[in-house]
Amino acid sequence: MIGVIGGMGPLATSDFFAKVIAATDTPNEEDHVPLLIQSDPRIPSRPGAILRGGESPLPALIAARDRLIAAGASALAMPCNTAHYWYPQLTEGCPVPFINILQACCDEVAARVAPASKVGIIATGATLRAGLFSEPLQARGYVPVTPTDAELESVVLPAITRVKAGDPVQAGAMLVGSVQALLDRGAAVVILACTETPLALDAVQSGLRGQCIDSTAALARACVAWWQAQSRR
Repeated sequence: MIGVIGGMGPLATSDFFAKVIAATDTPNEEDHVPLLIQSDPRIPSRPGAILRGGESPLPALIAARDRLIAAGASALAMPCNTAHYWYPQLTEGCPVPFINILQACCDEVAARVAPASKVGIIATGATLRAGLFSEPLQARGYVPVTPTDAELESVVLPAITRVKAGDPVQAGAMLVGSVQALLDRGAAVVILACTETPLALDAVQSGLRGQCIDSTAALARACVAWWQAQSRR
């Protein structure tokens, strides 16, 4: 089974679970991906640690990893983009595969748009500051396009907060303009690189979703592909 380090936040984890089910093309329930989900919202703030020197979530993430492996997980996934800042430490000495949301998204970018294209990124300030998407995109030949500081502070971050507070509709109404702004600046696609943001756009049934890469759905598809490949062996 695949162990899921979740709770960052709870709605995003629930959305990931639903998208794993949706990505599994089978009429038989026994062919779905077995998941072992830890949804623990007490994991310390990832942006707080990266941007403000707050308590590191790494000990809690390592504890979650080890708990899931001890319970029988044969692979791991973590539906939180910002938490992948600690991916190198989490995979060091890890005895099972750890499916990477950043790689899953970049693979989907490569399947949709040609190198040298501009790719928009909607994410937390910590994800942007750490270059979690900009660096791998540039390594593949893409040109990252990000919100301005003013857009990030006045729209994107408040929208993410609204989803975490259980109000994705208001968040979606806020976020549509930020996605459109990146498209207007030449982005061929926009990565929804915070797992709260797909929930926001879906809540308002945004027509822009077709021009976006949903990081939660990308990770879900990668998990389904991994599990099905293992099952065929």
